[in-house]
Amino acid sequence: MPEVRWAAAALAFFLAGGLVQLLDGPQPLAWALYLCCYATGGWEPAWAGLTALRERTLDVDLLMVLAAIGALALGQVFDGALLIVIFATSGALETVATRRTADAVRGLTDLAPEQATVLAGGQERVVPAADLAVGDVVLVRPGERVPADGTVLDGGSDVDQASITGEPLPVDKAPGDEVWAGTSNGTGVLTVRVDRPAAEAVVARIAALVEEASATKAGTQLFIEKVEQRYSMGVVVSTLAVFGLPQLFGEPLQEALLRAMTFMIVASPCAVVLSTMPPLLSAIANASRHGVLIRSAVVLEQLGATTVVALDKTGTLTDGTPAVVAVRPLPGTTGDELLALAAAAEGPSEHPIGRAVVTAARVAGLSPAPATDFRAAVGSGVQATVEGRAVSVAAPAPGQEAVAELVAQEQAAGRTAVVVSVDGRPAGVLALADRLRPEAADAVAALRRQTRAEPVLLTGDNAGAARALAIQAGLGDVRAGLLPADKAAAVSELQRAGHRVTLIGDGVNDAPALATADVGVAMGGIGSDLALQSADAVVVRDDLAALPTVIALARRARRLVVQNLVIAGTVIVALVTWDLIGTLPLALGVAGHEGSTVLVALNGLRLLRSSAWRTAAREAAHDPSGGSPAGQRPVRTSPAATPSSTSPAAGTATSQGARSR
Repeated sequence: MPEVRWAAAALAFFLAGGLVQLLDGPQPLAWALYLCCYATGGWEPAWAGLTALRERTLDVDLLMVLAAIGALALGQVFDGALLIVIFATSGALETVATRRTADAVRGLTDLAPEQATVLAGGQERVVPAADLAVGDVVLVRPGERVPADGTVLDGGSDVDQASITGEPLPVDKAPGDEVWAGTSNGTGVLTVRVDRPAAEAVVARIAALVEEASATKAGTQLFIEKVEQRYSMGVVVSTLAVFGLPQLFGEPLQEALLRAMTFMIVASPCAVVLSTMPPLLSAIANASRHGVLIRSAVVLEQLGATTVVALDKTGTLTDGTPAVVAVRPLPGTTGDELLALAAAAEGPSEHPIGRAVVTAARVAGLSPAPATDFRAAVGSGVQATVEGRAVSVAAPAPGQEAVAELVAQEQAAGRTAVVVSVDGRPAGVLALADRLRPEAADAVAALRRQTRAEPVLLTGDNAGAARALAIQAGLGDVRAGLLPADKAAAVSELQRAGHRVTLIGDGVNDAPALATADVGVAMGGIGSDLALQSADAVVVRDDLAALPTVIALARRARRLVVQNLVIAGTVIVALVTWDLIGTLPLALGVAGHEGSTVLVALNGLRLLRSSAWRTAAREAAHDPSGGSPAGQRPVRTSPAATPSSTSPAAGTATSQGARSR
């Protein structure tokens, strides 16, 4: 980096000049070395200051260079050279520190390999990964990195996705699974179909989002920069006063000039300017490494200021896919027989309910018989012939008195009930539900502790299903039967009540509410363009527990900003006071000023460390008040949750037994 090289050269010339003086060498040689120190360490800040001056702004760099030239004019070439060295060194250290964030982002784009092995016509061909097109089939050998986002066509392996999702353990991949560019293949061989060009790969999107965030400025930073110009002009005016007024009372010219130059240095707002962005950008980079993409420094500030969290149900609190949770056979049929018959009939189906039934049979160790004469009717279910018997799996229908009570019980519990019939007679009921995420209850409890407000469930499902899920998740405020526009209205209502709302949704049907909230967070939406457009943050790996952690990290970043501002302000006040009422040595003033600048930069960059994420996770999980355990809170259904005639979502939710094919 040029800044480091120029700072190193300035330090070398300064040390050489000091050595000549220490050994009583020729004075002209010492001066020549010090002047070289001025030139190598001071030309960049001088140029930056003059450029800013041409744009009619006063730059802190120019103040430092003027102070160094003033010291030279007074014959204090050693003190002036020391100022140049410390200023150049602190600038180099700041550059090195802040570029660590940029390097972390740039490292993401370097994850994808440069070359890929394409399979075409039975032949292997090595091509640049950037030239891969959608539909190409590539071979990924053990230990290689996946060259593009795609779908596994053949083979099986464990893939390390930590660079994208932050997951600590490799994930098993089989045909039909998605893989991402830059992830590392394990011991198996994978054949992958390319689904996205290189420019649209997940890793490229992550890098683009973090770079976009790094380019933004938080509200605090914008305020500081607005004040900085006026403050710098105030420093110039005050410097002239510190120089001129004492002379009216007889202070020697040289002493007054030295005091004024020292004042200019110690009163400069370098540390204040650097107080804000290093902590915020470090937190953004750290979150991206752990699977949470934050669009801007402003979003991070707003995350830290969250006072209430609203959550979608399907795909956010739940897995987003139904699963068989109960098998209710009628007398004369066993549970295994009922499930096997249903799985056989559903075998050819691609409906989520069909897949759930087949998966349940496989998990139970059953081997369904093959089905023939398969038929699927939209909204009704499926029919097939299994071992000579006519089997149907369908939504409950009027007149099925034998299973009416079972259906009513399951629907009252907020589950989807389907009836399995054999040769036209009901044989039993299967109950399905969208399963609560394993981490959901703990995440809800952590969000409640952090905001000291009850998280709000916003869902298009009916009130019964919503309440059932809320009890499992430990939620006390439920608003059900909502259309997308109703969710946005609910968010606006919370905002009018004085809350800063963070909404967590799936990034598709929640887009209006995501855009309305102070911060919109999309769960697992990295593959969705709408999620990236509507949401302010994206949780790549679908881990709800990451949200309380990132809120805790954002609050740590805000605390560090405050710490930095206190440090910077305290040092400036102390040094200015010393200079005005006493005699502050120029070298000590320089060391104090530049030392505080480097200190606040390094203090903010502490959030780049992985330990900062672990600390935030512990803070999010800690309950100092010993709050109510998850799942034990009374559920309150607000008036907004009552299904109305204007909300077609009410009364048609899956938990009422509707089945759309």
